[in-house]
Amino acid sequence: MNGTQSIDTPWGMSVFGAASVDGAPDLARLRVAIAQTRQQPGEAFEVTRGGVNQIREVLRGHGISDTAVSTSRLNLKSSWAYGNERKFLGYECTASFVIELRELDHLETVLVDVVEAGANQVDGVEFDVRAKKELRARARTAAVAAAQEKAALYAEAAGVRLGPVIHIKDVDSDQLQNTYRSHSSGGGAGGEGDLTPGKVTVSAGVLIGFSLIGG
Repeated sequence: MNGTQSIDTPWGMSVFGAASVDGAPDLARLRVAIAQTRQQPGEAFEVTRGGVNQIREVLRGHGISDTAVSTSRLNLKSSWAYGNERKFLGYECTASFVIELRELDHLETVLVDVVEAGANQVDGVEFDVRAKKELRARARTAAVAAAQEKAALYAEAAGVRLGPVIHIKDVDSDQLQNTYRSHSSGGGAGGEGDLTPGKVTVSAGVLIGFSLIGG
């Protein structure tokens, strides 16, 4: 049995509790890239580097600091077309960006301007919340309450009383999203980072062991 579903000792009772808390997104991460193909490697590097500088200038014009922009190293590879015969197209140089944007009202404008500045690949937009630590704390508190409520119901049905808590095990949020989605309670469904319009959901789960006292 999966180690997050049981505690391998014969005493008492172990129960799982989960909860999720929704927050309005106040941060977006834009994942874009610029890729240019030229016949000579040096030319491919030069034109891509120029595009990187142009994109950074556009972002500065929007008030986005360099620290909010992560850029990968320039990557160079041979580019080929495949048909009846393989044809060499040139050398493709690529640079990827992750842009953190806090003014969500400007998201569309920034994305359009970045594309016009030379970014010819848009890999997606991820929404997040800056107060994730606080949301996680609320979800964990609610997960403990859910586990305690479940344990009380089981104890009442079995004609016993709950004793002290003697074991607490945190459940990884990624594992929670994949394994315990059906158990979650509280504000909304889904796991952390779901791209649900208008909200970001932060989840938490906990496995609690209780001792039992005869009724």
